[in-house]
Amino acid sequence: MTIGFKTPNNYYLELITTFPPRPITNEAELIATQNRINSILDKGSLTKDDRDYLKVLGMLVYEYEEKHEPIPTIRGVELLKALLEESQIFPQDLIPILGSESIILEVLNGNYKLSENQIQELVQQ
Repeated sequence: MTIGFKTPNNYYLELITTFPPRPITNEAELIATQNRINSILDKGSLTKDDRDYLKVLGMLVYEYEEKHEPIPTIRGVELLKALLEESQIFPQDLIPILGSESIILEVLNGNYKLSENQIQELVQQ
């Protein structure tokens, strides 16, 4: 008795034949893979074969991005500045949380450390 993978059905064979999953080596292949993922997701109701195939494509995208587009590690003041910019929040918008504009400036200049309560309030915003 042989134990192994189940023979794929015709639909799964069609998926891997029309867009074979291969390691992504450049930006064009990344975009093509992302477009293929989106086209499958856009159809709505996914079969088990769709989900299995998407999982493989997703792993290939993840592997490429980890190697070629790592997420920078930022902490503290730099993280706060990045979040403010991304959320389109101005420092003055933090006055209700931090108390005054002078404290906000001290925080952004790295001269004042936020308390745990202040951090929790920022997280909830």
